[in-house]
Amino acid sequence: MKSLREQMDNTLVLRGFALRTRESYLAAVAALAKHYRRPPDLLTPEEMQATSCI
Repeated sequence: MKSLREQMDNTLVLRGFALRTRESYLAAVAALAKHYRRPPDLLTPEEMQATSCI
């Protein structure tokens, strides 16, 4: 089973995103997970909207 990061990157590749865009998006999601100290798939929509760490 692929990690969440790999799944997201594969999806971005399939959609034709540039390398730098993919890196930026992945970094933003990593920062969000670090801020909340848990994986992004466990965050609620309210938490994602309320964050201003990025």
